Formats: sequence, structure tokens, C-alpha cells
Amino acid sequence: MYTIKSRIWIEGEEGVFLGEGRIKILKAIIKEGSLSKAAKKAGMSYKKAWNLVNSINKNAAQPIIITNTGGTGGGGTVITEYGMNMITAFEKINKNCWNFLDQQLKENQL
Repeated sequence: MYTIKSRIWIEGEEGVFLGEGRIKILKAIIKEGSLSKAAKKAGMSYKKAWNLVNSINKNAAQPIIITNTGGTGGGGTVITEYGMNMITAFEKINKNCWNFLDQQLKENQL
């Protein structure tokens, strides 16, 4: 039996907007509440995580994340409602893509 492997991403005027890596860091931010903790959880450097999140915000029609600088209460990062909607939309598109490819494989009897 065969399987099809594919990765999708969405591009904007500034380059990649959303892809699996960006979704991974956004979901980690949701769970951890901070970019630095999310980067560790996702297995990437803070700099890489910041570059990904910054790139998402540059391409987005509205802010995807909001950061609060540290202080006595500490900082944090939150995903906006618009950001949550983008995560859901990407995951739906990705799932539909995989379902389509699986169906194509079956229909073509490979």
C-alpha cells in the first residue's frame, strides 16, 4: 500500500504566511503563554520562533499575536481571536488536502 506525502503552506506578499512550523509555534504559545517557553516546547531557538511569529504578523491582515514585555508580573504572549481563526482555517485546509490526496491515491489504484 502506498501513501502520499505533501506539505502545504500559505504565502502572502512578504513570503510564507502560515505553514506547519508556524502553526506548531502558535499552538505552543497557546499552551505555554510565552514565546520563550513555546520555543523550547517546539524545539527551536527563541530567535527562530520570534522570526516565524514576526513574519506571520507582517503578512496578516490583523495581529496574530500580542506580546507583553516582562516586568514584575512577567511578560507573555497571547494569540488573538484572529490568530485562533487562522490556526483553525489552516488546519481545516491541511486536513482537506490530505483527504483529497488519499482519495486520489485510491481512485487511481496506485
